[in-house]
Amino acid sequence: MPIIKSAKKRVRVAKRQSTENARTKKSLRSAIKSFQSAITNKKNIDGAHDEAQSALDTAVKKGVISKNKAARKKSQLNAAAKEANGGKRKATPKATKKAPAKTAATKPAAKKAPAKKPAAKKPAAKKTTKK
Repeated sequence: MPIIKSAKKRVRVAKRQSTENARTKKSLRSAIKSFQSAITNKKNIDGAHDEAQSALDTAVKKGVISKNKAARKKSQLNAAAKEANGGKRKATPKATKKAPAKTAATKPAAKKAPAKKPAAKKPAAKKTTKK
């Protein structure tokens, strides 16, 4: 058991982080397993595929797995989904695009009267001092 106060805190923090990482890994594994079962059943492949990719992205964001491992897994999932769907991924319904709300930055600026030029100043006379 640690004696120093900061070491005791590190034990508590590490325990909390390990439980959170275990929870993230468990959800990742279950999403991938549900994707695999969707492929074998040929039902809701695209939905399970999206969930698995989302779980991979979440695991990367939380630092549980590396970016390269996630990219490799996504590539494998894409290949499996493509093969299961007969060479292509089914089209998912896309949300309709809304016109962007006009903000002050997107509105055209009102035309202003041209500003008057200030009168030209004469250059300052150079002061010379003799020593």
